[in-house]
Amino acid sequence: MNEIAPVTLELNGIRLEPLAPHHAAGLRAAAMDGELWKLRVTSVPEPDQIDQYIFKGIEMRPSRFAFAVIDMDSGEVIGTTSYHDVLPAIARLEIGYTWYAKRCQRSHVNTTAKLLLLTHAFETLDCALVGLRTDNFNHASQAAIERLGAKKDGVLRHHALRRDGTVRDTVMYSITRGEWPEIAAHLRYKLAQRPIVALPRAIQETPC
Repeated sequence: MNEIAPVTLELNGIRLEPLAPHHAAGLRAAAMDGELWKLRVTSVPEPDQIDQYIFKGIEMRPSRFAFAVIDMDSGEVIGTTSYHDVLPAIARLEIGYTWYAKRCQRSHVNTTAKLLLLTHAFETLDCALVGLRTDNFNHASQAAIERLGAKKDGVLRHHALRRDGTVRDTVMYSITRGEWPEIAAHLRYKLAQRPIVALPRAIQETPC
């Protein structure tokens, strides 16, 4: 597996760039769109924790590489995603820590970002396997991962704490290097079938 270096990836008006402190205000606005931190089955930080969240994402390198997800049309930060649990010795990494502003969900954003990350992982980093994981009660995330074409490996029971102190089971998925060409063709086909429309912009507060 090749070494992961800072990289910017672009497709369909979406840009992934290394997460940095200057993304804090945009990421805070993305989290507030839908009050995502209130969702029990995700780990979206509260608005006042965004700076710490970004710092931790940077501090965790080289085991995690975090990206800001940018709408290239507006320049707005609309979410974040990461490579994590990077294991160069066995050419394996996972994609996760992924969340988007509510207004960008159920759009082309997630499929585009996953295509960018998977393409880079298999075709540049030369990964043998890419994993994905989610909460056992996050059925929307499980469905999204399965739509990518990932195979379900199983469930790790009593695996991790949720923000409310309960312990979750974790559903594990993966894509192998041999499966990637077919999955890549499928993802490109899916994106070609739906029009790439401009994303709604964040609501700007008007001064009184």
